[in-house]
Amino acid sequence: MDLRACELGYQALNEKIRNTDEDVVIYDCYGERFIGSGASNKTITINGTPGNALGAYLDGATIVVNGNAQDATGDTMNDGKIIINGNAGDALGYAMRGGKIFVKGYAGYRTGIHMKEYKDKKPVIVVGGSTGSFLGEYLAGGLIIVLGLDTDSFPTGYFTGVGMHGGEIFIRSSKAPKNLPKQVSASVANKDDIKGIEDILAEFSDLFGVSMEEILGKTFYLLTPNARNPYKQLYTEN
Repeated sequence: MDLRACELGYQALNEKIRNTDEDVVIYDCYGERFIGSGASNKTITINGTPGNALGAYLDGATIVVNGNAQDATGDTMNDGKIIINGNAGDALGYAMRGGKIFVKGYAGYRTGIHMKEYKDKKPVIVVGGSTGSFLGEYLAGGLIIVLGLDTDSFPTGYFTGVGMHGGEIFIRSSKAPKNLPKQVSASVANKDDIKGIEDILAEFSDLFGVSMEEILGKTFYLLTPNARNPYKQLYTEN
């Protein structure tokens, strides 16, 4: 099904997406909100710039954006995949609890805030460029990878992992992280660590045409919760 977002407005556009079992291709998208909210079992391809809350509560569908995305993409996403062939705004993957988000370019502030995992539900965010401050804020679970392909500086802003009490953050950089919050422990990722994310890196490589040689051409740093941090005691039995 082909749809022109500018002719429909966001409410009629989303109603048509909800009421079809077909794959959907959207043209002339200029900030229409909530596209693909709760969608499952279809592929939604967007040509243009979707508005806030793209793929909120996504439950198994695949969304491909041929352009940039705005704020709160993948808000409380449960399953499925969002692929952004551009940049993403703030609060990417807010409270995300499953599925994968891949961003070719950079992402804004508070990427991965409140992400969580449960049993086999492990959300993944991969950002090809850099991110703003508060990356992984209050992270409770899941995996965030920042590749920093757009910079020679450390590719995250201030307060990375503040309040972090679960999950993992991998940051690719030629420079070591500095001034991390006390809740965060940082180490150089070893071969086993890299092997554990190799499939995700290969998927990013295939999606955006970035060679694995380039991706693995810099050191990865692994950020995890400090076992002594006070937040961890609120979320575990230990």
